[in-house]
Amino acid sequence: MPSFELLRSEILLKGRAFTIRRDYLKTPDGRETKFDIVEHGGSVIILPVDGEGNLLFVRQYRHAAGMDLLELPAGTRDGDEPFEECAAREIREETGMEAGTLKYVGSFYLAPGYSTEYMGVFLATDLKHNPLEADDDEFLSLEKIPVKEALAMAERGEVPDAKSLAALLMARPYLEK
Repeated sequence: MPSFELLRSEILLKGRAFTIRRDYLKTPDGRETKFDIVEHGGSVIILPVDGEGNLLFVRQYRHAAGMDLLELPAGTRDGDEPFEECAAREIREETGMEAGTLKYVGSFYLAPGYSTEYMGVFLATDLKHNPLEADDDEFLSLEKIPVKEALAMAERGEVPDAKSLAALLMARPYLEK
């Protein structure tokens, strides 16, 4: 496959959670083009399953969508924090539960057309109450949904969050056991 050559990059914005840069590239046919890229340090998404076979979801306001969305718990890594440590922290912050067992399921790029964000997916079981304080800007409500119903909701288009859909699909073999 023909390759693109990076000519130069410039930072357009440094935000709290990400940086936006503009890359100038030479295309395989010799033209110059530019891409605006969201640099993101990576994140995790967790599928917490309680002792009764429910998945723990969080409902939270998402300003870009203009509504409350039902999502699996997720969060951004602190610097070079290992993905598993991030998952262990985020589940406690967002659900108040600690995972006795965290199983790595896989990972994926959230939106590779414009972002470097790479997400690790973890199945969390053997849950016990052990909360951490939530982030200042997070106002979450917890919802327990039976695994089978959560998968059916995803298939019916009732989970409009891409990361939750990807995680549900990746973890399906573990969830259906």
